[in-house]
Amino acid sequence: MNADHTRTREFFAARADGWDTRFPDDGPAYTAAVAELGLRLGDAVLDAGCGTGRALPALREAVGPAGTVLGADLTPEMLHAAVRAGRDHNAALALADVVRLPLREGSLDAVFAAGLVAHLPDPGEGLRELARVVRPDGWLALFHPIGRAALAARQGREITPDDLRAEPNLGPLLRSSGWRLVSYTDEDTRFLALAVRRATA
Repeated sequence: MNADHTRTREFFAARADGWDTRFPDDGPAYTAAVAELGLRLGDAVLDAGCGTGRALPALREAVGPAGTVLGADLTPEMLHAAVRAGRDHNAALALADVVRLPLREGSLDAVFAAGLVAHLPDPGEGLRELARVVRPDGWLALFHPIGRAALAARQGREITPDDLRAEPNLGPLLRSSGWRLVSYTDEDTRFLALAVRRATA
């Protein structure tokens, strides 16, 4: 595991036990974002960097009992918290690095990723790997339950022009990684970028 992965893992490991109680009101935002992903009954979807699994119940409801829901995270403590919350009943959970997923090419219909991009050591590499496992014309949702400005204020910093999730930066990054940005929302109450998997990466 490289140094960046180690730092990410340590950051979330230290916060796993109280993660859900720190953000108790985020549930509706997750549910609304999943609804915009346009999943169908029977689809296969991955929650990449699933953490404590807050999106998993909504993803399971969207794809139904015949669908497939997977949750992958780098941090064992976050996955343990997901199990303690009973969210493993909604998905198969895997300790996995999203830049090296144990999935076949084109095996998924969609990927949901909450707060993931900012924690990837190489965002382009991570997005290319997500593109690899999604079928052409499949979907990607990059989500955060609050927008960029609200998140920066919470963290005591200001948004800078090089912010990866700014639309002028994110669009080209997605395009070079096999995706096409379809919609972009950055409000105080949520961040949601929806992209479709291009037929050729």
